[in-house]
Amino acid sequence: MNREIEEIQEDLLAKAAKAADELYNIRDTYFPADPNDKISKLQAESDLVLQTLNSIPPENRKLPIQRAMYEYLKGKVLDVFSDYRKDAEDHLSKAVKLNPSLGDAWLSLGNCIWKKGDLSAAKNCFMLALSKGPNKRILCQLSMLERKMAQDSLSTFQVLKNRQKLLKRALNMQGKLLLLMSGMEIPDNLGNACLTSFFVTGAWDHSKLLQSLKAYQNAERDETMKSSPDLYFNCATVNKYLENYERALTGFEAAALKDPGLNAMEEVEKIVHLLDKLESLLKGQTKAKRLASLASSLSTVNVNPSYIQVSVDRLAEGLNKGVAIVGKVLYFVKHQNVAPLYYLLCDANQICYVLSVYGIRDDVVKEGDQIILLSPYFHNVDFSWNGKIYQFKSVRVDFLEQMLVNGKALSHSQAVRASIYAQHKP
Repeated sequence: MNREIEEIQEDLLAKAAKAADELYNIRDTYFPADPNDKISKLQAESDLVLQTLNSIPPENRKLPIQRAMYEYLKGKVLDVFSDYRKDAEDHLSKAVKLNPSLGDAWLSLGNCIWKKGDLSAAKNCFMLALSKGPNKRILCQLSMLERKMAQDSLSTFQVLKNRQKLLKRALNMQGKLLLLMSGMEIPDNLGNACLTSFFVTGAWDHSKLLQSLKAYQNAERDETMKSSPDLYFNCATVNKYLENYERALTGFEAAALKDPGLNAMEEVEKIVHLLDKLESLLKGQTKAKRLASLASSLSTVNVNPSYIQVSVDRLAEGLNKGVAIVGKVLYFVKHQNVAPLYYLLCDANQICYVLSVYGIRDDVVKEGDQIILLSPYFHNVDFSWNGKIYQFKSVRVDFLEQMLVNGKALSHSQAVRASIYAQHKP
């Protein structure tokens, strides 16, 4: 008889564990237009799981291993909400004390403490969870926490290196195909790591953006990942900095539909505002009388003989190695994003173009300055959005050595690192 009762209690724990997993699936995939609807649904579903747990008599959860599982599930259910809950931490803390080998409880406790803002304690929990055995989910959370800690770290570059090592360990646990089929967010996290690394290392390595985009595209093939608003938001962010503006706008709109709380529509408005400003300035310059006199001063500029000097209209799409262009700064274009810096320039043929620059202070280049750009990256922007056509030539440089201002190379004291990070809600 006692054995039958034990089996019933074990069935209730298993039922509660399955319901808790379903609860988290709702959290990760349900994004109604009104965020309050999601909170209400999570509250209702969590109450049902808690009822199942509370139906287990105390005398049937006396053993430490049973009690630990009970406390773990209760804490996990209470922690499903986006804000920090002390009662969730209390239950999860009891769980790991009763059974220190319960890796999932350490993982949940780390997530809970992360919300409180104690990143060091959260990392300690993740490391303890990882010590119980290799686990992709733990590695993913630890890598995302490393990214968060990088924002305030003096050794940011090393922290990002650690993140990438963790992600490689996760990828080595299974083949890429199995990872995509498993529902884990490793491809998404790998994209986040590359995106963050791009900015932290000085925003000079263009290949990191391409690596990030590829990782996000791989993640999109997973059916469970298609419901992730963070994935759409982060992929759109990469496309924005790759100047794939149409894809960026489409991605941010998709993210906004899935989770209005991400404020993705604000990103859409920022991009449209920037594009409208660039378009307006470019059209205004075609009528400006001063353009001819400004352009004429560039005809006598000599560049390093190891580079071939060309006009902007001779640039090829993509990276133009061994090529140099000369321009005059017409305007510094103020906008709402941290990076890049945008300038409106013209060349000796009076062809106007947009220059985007990463990694320098905003007081380095001024209106009227003469600019030499070495091995520039060129993109011909040409698309329509909401009935308006945007067409302009865009040139990008990624590091100090690519730019000379008034004939002088830039010093490292004129450099700055942008602090932009991928979107993630713990």
